[in-house]
Amino acid sequence: MQIIDVETFVLKVPAEEAYLGRLPDGSKLPTGYTVRPPWRSLYSEKYETVLVKITAANGVSGWGEALAPVAPEVPAAIIDRLLRPVLLGSDALKPRPNWVALSNLMRERGHLVGHQADALAAVDIALWDLFGKLSGRSVAELLGGAFRTRIPTYVSGLPRPSDHERGELAAEWQQRGAKIVKLHLGHGVEADLETVAAIQVAAPALQIAVDAHWAYSFSEARVLADGLAARGVSFLEAPLAPEDEDSHAQLCAQARLPIAIGEMLRNRYEFSRWLSTRALHIAQPDVGRTGITEAMAIGELCVAHHVPVAPHHSVGLGIVLAAGLHVSASLQGFSLFEYQPTSTAVGSQILSSTIVTQADHFELPSGPGLGIEVNEEIVRNLHKESQY
Repeated sequence: MQIIDVETFVLKVPAEEAYLGRLPDGSKLPTGYTVRPPWRSLYSEKYETVLVKITAANGVSGWGEALAPVAPEVPAAIIDRLLRPVLLGSDALKPRPNWVALSNLMRERGHLVGHQADALAAVDIALWDLFGKLSGRSVAELLGGAFRTRIPTYVSGLPRPSDHERGELAAEWQQRGAKIVKLHLGHGVEADLETVAAIQVAAPALQIAVDAHWAYSFSEARVLADGLAARGVSFLEAPLAPEDEDSHAQLCAQARLPIAIGEMLRNRYEFSRWLSTRALHIAQPDVGRTGITEAMAIGELCVAHHVPVAPHHSVGLGIVLAAGLHVSASLQGFSLFEYQPTSTAVGSQILSSTIVTQADHFELPSGPGLGIEVNEEIVRNLHKESQY
């Protein structure tokens, strides 16, 4: 069964609330891209992504998505110019051989990471979805079977500008049945510890984790880790510069709580180094950056190093969410999946089906492929609107 078409869709979806909420002063994000101090990365006021549709000769299509929170036009161009010509005419029933062929196209040029990897991830997800639909089996079945169909989660973010407002939102999540909430911090060690204390008072039954957004020096991160451990925090994510493997290894050796790393890593070779140097305690690959094939390889490496996997998920829409859930169901060493309430709500706009979502878990979508139905009319309309 040959692949006869590969099509990309760049989406920039507006929403009432931006990812991670308003700026610290309570104002909305400006139009376009902006840096949100103290964080250093660019953010969009919209939910941006690139989708890919791969069609087989019998007319059946599979859908994929990359994590592309800014400039989704870049991975879309890579798919259109570099990956599509190689995919056309290839066997739609061979996602892994296709992924290997595609990953070899630019790797010796240093492009097994970055935007090239993001583009590969979207295509790989679509290939697995297509394979599942053609064979009448779910992706989890094709990966060897699900260890679980109920995917436990933690709530990611309390997108409010003050500790008082964050506390009110935490109390709401506690009442709705959430078990863990992750705070997006990095505002200074003392400020972060004060926020944790405020949330513990407002929602004492909630476990707390902290994402520091790569904001700290080694000495600051060590003090923060000690303070968080003393308060019983579940884990500290992304404390140091994302390239600094050595300092993360030192922090892991000294910290009294788990250090979580992985959203910036895109392949088994990167994860292998960090695992071998014991530079992380919890691995957080994002399927929108690794694809399904590589996520499963990373998961096996983590099992061999006794490191649990808690897949990252941020602004991805419904396709990459479904892919992350199928991978989570199929990973032996899985622990928790990241639940982004606003992203999940926005992402459901492109689906005709529903992903069952509760405060503390997702249900694994059932049915062939990813188990979801994409509303192509809505996707095409959003794609047109995103060109302006």
